[in-house]
Amino acid sequence: MFEIGPVFRADPSFTSRHMTEFTGLDMEMSWIDTHQDVLDFTDGLLQYAYQHVKDIYDAEIKKVFGVDIQVPTVPFPRLTMAETYAILKKAGYKLPPERKGDLDPGGERAIAEYIKKEHGHDFVYIIDWPISVRPFYHMRHPDDPEITRSFDLIAGGLEIATGAQREHRYEVLKAQAQESGLGLEPIQYYLDFFRYGCPPHGGFGMGLSRLMMVLLNIKNIRESVYLFRGPNRLLP
Repeated sequence: MFEIGPVFRADPSFTSRHMTEFTGLDMEMSWIDTHQDVLDFTDGLLQYAYQHVKDIYDAEIKKVFGVDIQVPTVPFPRLTMAETYAILKKAGYKLPPERKGDLDPGGERAIAEYIKKEHGHDFVYIIDWPISVRPFYHMRHPDDPEITRSFDLIAGGLEIATGAQREHRYEVLKAQAQESGLGLEPIQYYLDFFRYGCPPHGGFGMGLSRLMMVLLNIKNIRESVYLFRGPNRLLP
């Protein structure tokens, strides 16, 4: 199941990669074993998309943007968050204290440079994020309940997608919501989807404007959309 549509965020960031309205691709797939199944699907999807664009528009893209599209090989490299932190520490990169358990844009660029140097690849998954920086509905590892079966996809030093295996077990989902400080009444409509059973599933949300930035080597997201929407721009 998938959808492509507008996404709205009250995002106060004035950066080269943020917008308050963008086009997103959301995908969910059922009967998975772990989030690794979602990664495998995403690998194939992006490899196909890059190859299809190259087959049809290769000459025009080279002429207009001066970019020679490189179709990525699969599988994409995968690092756990713990491995990512160890690599960044060894490289001398210090994450801001407030981003504990997370990555900042500089950290994303640094780990992308490492992957490019060591593996010659422009894509890397950062998987197995701590529960402190993930939503309550992300499934946790059975052997380490402090870690979620989740991921971010970094492309060319830019986060373009976030995903996870979702928790589908009703009682577990309720317990995780309460542990996160949420009352059950406001989200009961959501919990009811799982009350009578739901298959193991997972998916991702991908920003297509950011993917366009990476594909065409565009440095500012404002140049990858027809009409930019930001904190100070609603019209036209």
